Amino acid sequence: MNVQAQRNFVVNFSRGFFAPFRSVRILRHNPRLIQYIVIPFLINTLVFSGVVYLGLDFFSSKVVEYIPMGDAWYGFVLYWLFWVIAVLLTTVLVFFSFTVVGNLLASPFNDLLSERTEEVLSGDVNDEPFALGRFFRDAWQTLLMEAKKMSIFVVVMVLILPLNLLPGIGNSIYTVLAVCLTLFFLCFEYLGFVLVRKRQFFREQKNYILARKFLMFGFSCGVMAILAIPFFQLFCIPLAVIGATRLWCEEEGRWLGE
Repeated sequence: MNVQAQRNFVVNFSRGFFAPFRSVRILRHNPRLIQYIVIPFLINTLVFSGVVYLGLDFFSSKVVEYIPMGDAWYGFVLYWLFWVIAVLLTTVLVFFSFTVVGNLLASPFNDLLSERTEEVLSGDVNDEPFALGRFFRDAWQTLLMEAKKMSIFVVVMVLILPLNLLPGIGNSIYTVLAVCLTLFFLCFEYLGFVLVRKRQFFREQKNYILARKFLMFGFSCGVMAILAIPFFQLFCIPLAVIGATRLWCEEEGRWLGE
């Protein structure tokens, strides 16, 4: 890889990675956007609390009873090994449940947040007056589209799950595919809010993402980093929506600057 290619990778990856974090600055400079993240934040809080509660209940009532115990030294080692695996398994279940359910329920409000963010960043204001009927109609269409995307994501994750049964490299193959699928899903999910408004659907969205692999890879990694930060993850969805909209405005030359 030549120096120019390396620089492009680093620059584009960095732009994508820090885009969700820079959404905090956009909110600080444009406080009127905050009103559009209140409801998604409340939804995320309720979903996250419920998922964590169910995850802990699942861990304590179902998983722990299968952890082997014994008086021998290897029994002690197995106990802690299975304990770590159980904690990781429960964490993964909580992560995916929160991501899928939270995005689905908050999708109509995220669509509105993306639209208002585009107006702020590009200066192009939508003069069409707000209509409650149009909002619910658009919200229902957005909800159906999100349900389809979430269903595809969950089905594919379930289909590749049996790879763990392959001896030797099965778990490694599954891990690589699951991570790649999750990274693609994250940029496909949040960039979709702005691209659907531009009448770009699955094929166009896929081509748009693949044409900017390093940028979108960095963005997905940034979103995953936020999801890994306790409590800050509650703000992940609106920050990701704003970050993805910002990247689109930059790529299309419509960003006026902060």
